[in-house]
Amino acid sequence: MRTFRIGGIHPPENKLSAGKKITALAVPKQVIIPLSQHIGAPAQAVVKKGDVVKVGTLLAKAGGFVSANIHSSVSGKVNKIDNVIDASGYRRPAVFIDVEGDEWEETIDRSEALVKECNLSQKEIIDKIAAAGVVGMGGATFPTQVKLMPPPGCKAEIVIVNAVECEPYLTADHSLMLEKGEQILVGVTILMKAAGVNRAVIGIENNKPDAIANMQKLAAQYPGVEVMPLKVKYPQGGEKQLIDAVIGKQVKSGALPISVGAIVQNVGTVYAIYEAVQKNKPLFERVVTVTGKSLKNPSNFLVRMGTPMSALIEAAGGMPEDTGKIIGGGPMMGKALVSAEVPVCKGSSGVLLLTKAESVRKPMHDCIRCAKCVSACPMGLNPAFLMKATVYQNWEMAEKENIQDCIECGSCSYTCPAYRPLLDNIRVGKAKVMGIIRARKK
Repeated sequence: MRTFRIGGIHPPENKLSAGKKITALAVPKQVIIPLSQHIGAPAQAVVKKGDVVKVGTLLAKAGGFVSANIHSSVSGKVNKIDNVIDASGYRRPAVFIDVEGDEWEETIDRSEALVKECNLSQKEIIDKIAAAGVVGMGGATFPTQVKLMPPPGCKAEIVIVNAVECEPYLTADHSLMLEKGEQILVGVTILMKAAGVNRAVIGIENNKPDAIANMQKLAAQYPGVEVMPLKVKYPQGGEKQLIDAVIGKQVKSGALPISVGAIVQNVGTVYAIYEAVQKNKPLFERVVTVTGKSLKNPSNFLVRMGTPMSALIEAAGGMPEDTGKIIGGGPMMGKALVSAEVPVCKGSSGVLLLTKAESVRKPMHDCIRCAKCVSACPMGLNPAFLMKATVYQNWEMAEKENIQDCIECGSCSYTCPAYRPLLDNIRVGKAKVMGIIRARKK
């Protein structure tokens, strides 16, 4: 069974919501839609207070080459444009919309019918994806159209669909493959056309046998598309790790996946591409897992962007009394939220409620030089050394030791017997070093 070669760990899977059908969450009375739901420049608002919008109306235009359009997820009236605390804990501009009814833009095809044929050119497909504001939905939120326009001298040879979902607890992608397999496969063929390749591989970890069986059965009718079961190992959902597992090539430090001829897209993104290209539907809703060991009813919900996380928790049985932390995402790469009122965004794959016992940090001890963090690091880095470089603010050393290659998977902190906050420190150091590199390039 294939997997990646360097590092990796196997945390408990805790897929409590696996096999739960996707249920549409009721539309809230008000949505708060942040203008920065992607990596890159924030989108620029094109609506103002008092404007009446429908489901799918453009609220904000991409603010640069690496940016993405933002659309309304509801119909109603723009209440205001104001700053709001998002999942990252920063105050960012957002559009507040008071909901009235549920009127959709007429251009969106709302039928359930599968649309297989796509006669658009490569450029037309990419333009439609850009217009719909599609971004990477595995959590990185990189604008999808940018990935499909490789730099000069680079040519795509393969599309790799990331259906690994290696993060513990999360099951949004899993449920999508069980219920929307056909649409995903049409999306894969559209992606292949946009990338100009004739081979695609859908990588799925073998703890999802039902999804593998369903996708393999459907993929038989789509030439050039292969479903590849992979050994369960975290963080296989990392682009570079997945490329290594699927085609056995390693992406060099600082290089992009396209340098080895690969374009990697999350399976949720592929479904969004199908909806954008075949149904004229912008990205304004997504599947979100709501889960936790004390939660009454762990679920997979189809949620409109801008819905407060509290509405999802309520629908899954309410906040358990012993909740210690609310995590946006999964336990390994997710971030603790400052409040349950943080709105759902394009990158929101899950809401995890950790118990008080699970969310208490153990006291840090001295490093015992056991090198467990080195063995676990999927990027071949020395996390203990990088933490030390950050603590002593030795940015030159941090850069020399490739701190910028860290994918922030948390494998180091997870394995450390001294409970050292390796990732927390490396994140700080990485941000600083990246800033230095950017300033130098200018």
